[in-house]
Amino acid sequence: MAKSVTNNFLIDGFPRNKDNVDDWNKDMGDGKVNLQCVLFFDCNEEITIQRCLERGKSSGRSDDNAESLKKRIRTYNESTRPIIDMYTKQNLVKTINASRDVETVFKDVQKLFDEFRQQR
Repeated sequence: MAKSVTNNFLIDGFPRNKDNVDDWNKDMGDGKVNLQCVLFFDCNEEITIQRCLERGKSSGRSDDNAESLKKRIRTYNESTRPIIDMYTKQNLVKTINASRDVETVFKDVQKLFDEFRQQR
């Protein structure tokens, strides 16, 4: 059986801040990477908090609590959101409405990936 080789990668949760972007551009710039898109799962704060608190009931994660979530959201708004805005200005952001149920979100991601495959 032939082994499939691809040079496509999905990088989760990166870059999170300006330093990450600067390091990425320094290390991966000059044509080393063909950045096709930034996949942005957009979910309002209320639903995000509800989901994290629910996850915290069984995850064992110490940061799935209201106080930690407020800090994480503040950090997101201050450090990560500007990175998403930067990529939006470069027309690289593909937004998925993540406030909906898991199955619907997954179908949207599949559709987006199918579109990328068809472009190749």
